[in-house]
Amino acid sequence: MSFVKIENLNINLGEFKLEDVNLSVEKGDYVTIIGPTGSGKSILLETALGFYTPETGKIFLEETDITNLNPEKRDISIIYQDYALFPHMTVYENIEYGLKKRLNDKKTIKEEIIQITKMLGIDHLLNRKPETLSGGEMQRASIARGLIIKPKILFMDEPFSALDVKTKEKIRVLVKTAIKKYGTTVLHVTHDFEDIWSLADKVLIMKGGRVYQYGTPEEVFSNPSSEIVADFVGTNILDSKVEEISGNISVLDVSGVKIYSSDIAKVGENVKVSIRPENIIVALKCFDSSAKNVFNGKVTEIKKRGHLVWLTLDIGGVDLKVLITPNSLEALEIEENKNLCVMFKATGVKIIR
Repeated sequence: MSFVKIENLNINLGEFKLEDVNLSVEKGDYVTIIGPTGSGKSILLETALGFYTPETGKIFLEETDITNLNPEKRDISIIYQDYALFPHMTVYENIEYGLKKRLNDKKTIKEEIIQITKMLGIDHLLNRKPETLSGGEMQRASIARGLIIKPKILFMDEPFSALDVKTKEKIRVLVKTAIKKYGTTVLHVTHDFEDIWSLADKVLIMKGGRVYQYGTPEEVFSNPSSEIVADFVGTNILDSKVEEISGNISVLDVSGVKIYSSDIAKVGENVKVSIRPENIIVALKCFDSSAKNVFNGKVTEIKKRGHLVWLTLDIGGVDLKVLITPNSLEALEIEENKNLCVMFKATGVKIIR
């Protein structure tokens, strides 16, 4: 049986709502919840916490119906992006706060606090007040406070969004270690895809209060179930028509460009296809490979975002987004209007309907 199960959950708060949300989470899963602003991600967490009463539907934890249980009896912790530390307390006192309600032994409490703060790299800050800490230090203290009581589930609502890139990278590593050590089940709302690839076992895609896809990161990003999902995860979405089936390959007409897919559809059918930007190879010259799709392309746009570079290439009137590293950009001396060879496998061309 599922560790957490949400069945047919509906709630309407006016601007925000949930519609027929179903979710099954196994013990120890790390689930990231993504979607556009206003899609109901935080409302889902807060309803599961008991802050809102659903109009219909049920929430189960370890097969027990907790739908109408008071929040303090649900054994769920939540970490917000604003840290929510008590300003008048030291780091030690903040972390100790919830633990004192569960343990009476001061020695055991101290041992537990030292263990988790060492794990998160803040054991030297125990006597400091929150106002003297950096954002990353405050968030680690907040995470320690949430984890140390060993909740059945830990909710995190965009906990890293206020942090700089380097601090995020460091905290992800520390959080991954701590979560694994404590065996905690996590539901994590985020807008940052790096959180998904660094931490998640599962991904839930939401929009307009509805769940559109749930699965492993590889399943969701490589095989989007709909155009809505494909668009949100940043894949190339192309309108096409199936010209023919050649063996186990669909030959697709995309605005006059022939593209090959290992997904099969009916001849004459109009379909949409998705191609992940990171699955497209660019080179100065074409070379022999297992890629069935090989084209000459021209760079029409270059955008640098963090540690990655997004290229837009024109292949015969069809635009493709391609993801490369800054090192590749420099090594290939890529600039706008440069001609490149564009290659991708038929298995990377997914038909969606």
